[in-house]
Amino acid sequence: MEKRSRKQQPREEVRQQRAVTVGEVLVDVGADLRELMVKGGLAIAAALFTEEMAQLCGPRYERGEGLASRWGTRQGEVVLGGRKVKLQRPRVRQEGREVELETYRRLQAEDPLTERALEQMLVGVSTRKYARSLEPAPAGLTETGTSKSAVSRRFVAKTQEQLEAALSQPLGDRGWLALLIDGIAFHEHVVLVVLGVDDTGDKHVLAFREGSTENATLCREMLADVVARGVPADRSFLVVIDGGKGLRKAVNDVFGQYALVQRCQVHKKRNVLDHLPDEMRVQTRAALSEAYAAVSYELALARLQNLARSLGKKQPSAASSLREGMEETLTVKKLGISGWLAKTLETTNPIENLNKGIRRVSARVDRCRSGAMALRWVATGALEAARGFRRLKGHAQIGKLVATLRARDAELDATDVRRAG
Repeated sequence: MEKRSRKQQPREEVRQQRAVTVGEVLVDVGADLRELMVKGGLAIAAALFTEEMAQLCGPRYERGEGLASRWGTRQGEVVLGGRKVKLQRPRVRQEGREVELETYRRLQAEDPLTERALEQMLVGVSTRKYARSLEPAPAGLTETGTSKSAVSRRFVAKTQEQLEAALSQPLGDRGWLALLIDGIAFHEHVVLVVLGVDDTGDKHVLAFREGSTENATLCREMLADVVARGVPADRSFLVVIDGGKGLRKAVNDVFGQYALVQRCQVHKKRNVLDHLPDEMRVQTRAALSEAYAAVSYELALARLQNLARSLGKKQPSAASSLREGMEETLTVKKLGISGWLAKTLETTNPIENLNKGIRRVSARVDRCRSGAMALRWVATGALEAARGFRRLKGHAQIGKLVATLRARDAELDATDVRRAG
């Protein structure tokens, strides 16, 4: 009779199981893994209840002086696996009053539910499909807290909390070099975002306001709040804006001579081209790009002035748009900054990265009921995008910008001293 080799021997399927002791409760680790999280969580909760009962009441069936008494059980619920689940909780009485179990109080806290709801929304799960995104609950287990309205309430509460935290965060522990400010459209609303750059090249989302860059009062309040939280108003730094008149006035009102305003070159190009017929746009766009690509401030300014004179003959409105704030589109060049750092700080493009994050997070929002809702969604998307921020392009040149700004401060201080004298 032919012997089978070891490899040919049929292998017997053996389902391995291991009982893990958690307090006084056994958890069958061989059970379906999708149910294990909930079953194991309930087992741990029961073990924690048992341990606390022993501390409060002593060993079962023994009465100790000054100890509490066991008082049966009652229907309760705890937060587990992204939902609330029903369970029997033990009761304790002492001196005629019921004593709340600290373990039960902590397991009832809805913070994990709120965090889970926020994360699910950020990765694209709708409130209607939230329950389907959870691990299936074991049969016979009563669960709550997964309805569309419950998830929505938790999401609103958490995003509002995040917004308030972002708007109250102290800002005085960093050296700030630049503020970039732009408005982001969200349905029929516009939300202003302030992005700060510190002296290491790191980016930080600093503030949000629902409104327009044309609203000087709103912009002034937003910037004043940033100053109150720690951004200095008596040291030179760069402020990159889109060119809104209200925002420009607010920058001057809050920071005065210490703000070096850089008008966004992309916005300027767009504004000029909007005044031109289609047949003139390609050539004018190339001329603008050539001017802004110039190495020196003087050469760039000369090219822009030549273009404005050329446009003034046939397209005076385009020429007027170009001349308005022309020199402020070259502020970074005037400071002697070049390369990637100049390209980054000459526009509000760094905020466009925020736009992508905001659009990804808010893509499922079909309608916006209020400015407060727009503010929450924009802030949520921006803060989520900020988690993946990288240092500013060209950050290796940050030292040169720091030295230039501090030298300007010394000049301003010396001027103030002479005037005071």
